[in-house]
Amino acid sequence: MTMIRRALMALGVAGLVAAVLRLRGSGGTPPSEGGWRELSGPDLR
Repeated sequence: MTMIRRALMALGVAGLVAAVLRLRGSGGTPPSEGGWRELSGPDLR
């Protein structure tokens, strides 16, 4: 019984940490440079 209680406690703590991290988020704005760009001419070779 003690083992089950400890497992449930660990799952609860892990869920709480995951919820806090999810709600807090990383914030900020997405990067405005880089990423995909259309290729044309010599870039295609």
